[in-house]
Amino acid sequence: MAELFYDADLSIIHRRKPCTTRPEHTTEAERPEAGHGNAALGPAFAALLLDSHLSMVGRELTPRVWKSDEEAAQWLYNVAPFGLLAHDTAADPCFIYANRTAQRCFGYPWEEFRGLPSRLSAAPEAQQDRDAFVEAVTRRGFADGYRGRRIRKGGSLFWIADVRMWDLVDAHGQKHGQAALFPSWFDEEEVR
Repeated sequence: MAELFYDADLSIIHRRKPCTTRPEHTTEAERPEAGHGNAALGPAFAALLLDSHLSMVGRELTPRVWKSDEEAAQWLYNVAPFGLLAHDTAADPCFIYANRTAQRCFGYPWEEFRGLPSRLSAAPEAQQDRDAFVEAVTRRGFADGYRGRRIRKGGSLFWIADVRMWDLVDAHGQKHGQAALFPSWFDEEEVR
């Protein structure tokens, strides 16, 4: 099985409360560099995200507000009001995508996010719950309703909620990894 490489971030995030750095305020300096391809992932990967979500979950990921896969890639990466991540099919899966919102939530730039083992995104005490959620997706093709504690690059904790995760399966039935969308997140202090 050939391993696909996507030069892009993988995550979508929407905060319940306003954040200090909103994804819709992406500056020119924050936009993906030419070496990252358009929208840091490209139209083929955007199509895989959207089509596999429809296939696995049975509904559109989001209303289609674009006219092409290229526009979809740009919207998912730069504008989407939720965190969107994806990891590969390795035994110890690594992130292959994280949108701008996810990057801001986790505190990693694209260069550090890509290749990071996805297990490192969860706080140590949340590993068992994370692993169980990932396993449920592996068995059923998707799962939703997850809430879990996550850890930022600097070590601070935050929560993601209402998470939906699904298998990234192409039209030929080949699995390329799993994607996760989280529309809600909040700081650890907000839980107390």
